[in-house]
Amino acid sequence: MCKRQNDYLKVAITGGIGSGKSYVCQLLREQGIEVYDCDDAAKRLMATDDNVKRKLTEVVGEDTYVDGVLNKAAVAKFLLTSEQNKKLINSIVHPAVASDFIASGMTWLESAILFDCGFQKYVDRVVCVTAPLETRIRRVMRRDGIDRKRTKEWIAKQMPQEKVRQLADFEIINDGRHSLKKQIKVILKALNQLN
Repeated sequence: MCKRQNDYLKVAITGGIGSGKSYVCQLLREQGIEVYDCDDAAKRLMATDDNVKRKLTEVVGEDTYVDGVLNKAAVAKFLLTSEQNKKLINSIVHPAVASDFIASGMTWLESAILFDCGFQKYVDRVVCVTAPLETRIRRVMRRDGIDRKRTKEWIAKQMPQEKVRQLADFEIINDGRHSLKKQIKVILKALNQLN
């Protein structure tokens, strides 16, 4: 069953760290396609949504917010303590982001952890942005100013690129050789034929 809104397919853009999915979303926005950013939404909801703030305070503790502002250090410390703590935070934030996306009326979303958090159930098609491992490592090191070892650790914590590619409906290869705009054009044409 297609989960349609305004008779348009809902589409997710995903990909591992350093794949360039945010840049692909920027190119989509330049073509007038609004893309819901799950990361930005999570940060916004943790900072402003009263229900999310109340639940986070219940699990993390009274120092979750200082003068109404999210205490990122306290949340990070709680998150890093155990896998169970991470699941607790996700069980609060992910449903809030999903509801916010549905309420937004947007038909495109960007999520690095689409399959990890089950967000694929809110869309009809998935586009995976891929790039060679070395390219991804270089991009992350340059962007975040971190060393190779830490970059590789971050990449290793994510779902393997090959698995994400297999689960997706479309792939955009962002290796600096294939034209992103041409690949986007082909995918948009295919999606329009499905609408």
